[in-house]
Amino acid sequence: MSLRTPPVPHDTKTTDFGGWEMPVEFDSIRTEHEAVRERVGKFDVSHMGEITVSGPDAERLLQRLTTSDVGALDPSESQYAAITDEHGIMLDDTIVYRLPADQDEAYLFIPNAGHDEEMYDRWVDHRDEWGLDATVTNRTEEYAMFAIQGPDSPDLLGAETNVDLSELSRMDVVSGTVAGTDSLVARTGYTGEQGFEVLVPWDEGGTVWDALDCQPCGLGARDTLRLEMGFLLSGQDFDPEEEPRNPFEAGIGFAVKLDTEFVGRAALAGVNVEGPEEKFVGVRLEERGVPRHGYEVQNTDGERIGHLTSGTMSPTLGEPIGLGYLPAEYAGEERSVRVLIRDEPKKAHTTAPRFLP
Repeated sequence: MSLRTPPVPHDTKTTDFGGWEMPVEFDSIRTEHEAVRERVGKFDVSHMGEITVSGPDAERLLQRLTTSDVGALDPSESQYAAITDEHGIMLDDTIVYRLPADQDEAYLFIPNAGHDEEMYDRWVDHRDEWGLDATVTNRTEEYAMFAIQGPDSPDLLGAETNVDLSELSRMDVVSGTVAGTDSLVARTGYTGEQGFEVLVPWDEGGTVWDALDCQPCGLGARDTLRLEMGFLLSGQDFDPEEEPRNPFEAGIGFAVKLDTEFVGRAALAGVNVEGPEEKFVGVRLEERGVPRHGYEVQNTDGERIGHLTSGTMSPTLGEPIGLGYLPAEYAGEERSVRVLIRDEPKKAHTTAPRFLP
C-alpha cells in the first residue's frame, strides 16, 4: 500500500510507516507542532485501518475481542479499548465507534497502521470459531481519514461542514458533509488538543484535504504531540513481540472492563488484583541530551531499573522528555533516576506520563 491522498509535494520528507508512504514533515516538526498547539493543523491519517462489523452478533463479537464495554455504546458514541490475547498482552489499541443510525453498518473500529489485515483475520476467525452471525469488512482502502486538531479546529472545520460541531461531545461521531462530501465526523484525536477526525470516501479525499486550509502536519509532529500527552504508540510503547505489555502496565487500565467477557480477561483480572510489577511512566531530563527509544534507565546507584520506549525534545516545554517502563513504585511520587545516553548517565526524574496540563 502507499499513500494516495493527499498528493505529497516533491520536497516533503517521507518514510515507510506500516506499509504506507507517509510524510514525516511538510515544513518543520516545530512549525507543525506549534500550529496544532496554538492554532490548527491537519493530518492525513488514512494509514489507519477501518473495519466495519454488522449483524445480529456484531456487538457480542466486538465485546469479546476488545477490553471496553461495547454494550454501553449508544449510536453515535465511541470508546477507546485495547485488543488483547489470552494472556492479556496488548496486540493493538483502537477506537470502537457505534455508528449513527443512518449508516448501513453498526460498528466501525480503527486498528493502527499495518494491523488492519491482522485484525480482520482475528475477527473473522473468532466469529467462525464462536459461531456468531456477524459481517466483518475491511474498508481500509475505501476510506480516507483526516485529523483536524488545535484550538481553532472548530472554526476551520465548521466552515466546511453542515455538522453543528458545538453539539459534539468528546468521542461522539455523526454523519454529515465536509466540503460537500458525505462524511463521518468524530470528536476524537491523538494530540491532546480540541479536534476532530473525519472519514470520507477514498476518491473524495483530495477534495476534502484541499478544502481544509491550514498547516499540513506529518508523522514527526504527530509523534511529538502525542508524546507530550503520554499517549501510547502501537509497535513502540507496546508490541506483542518486542515490548509485550498488558493494559495495566501501559497505563490504560481505565479501558479494561472486567465485568465483561473478553479474550484475556482472566489474565487481566489477576493483574488487577496483584498489581503490575512495572508501569508506564514519564521521565524528564535535568541535563542536556535527548532520550530515545531503548535507552536504559538507572537508579541513583547506577543499577538498571528499566528502559524508555519513546523520547523527544518537547517543543512545547523546551525540555527533553521520555516515556518507558519502570518498577511500579516509580509510578507514584517524583523519583530521581538516570537515563543512559551514549554511555553517560544523565540526571532525570520521573513524572506522570502526561507532561502537559
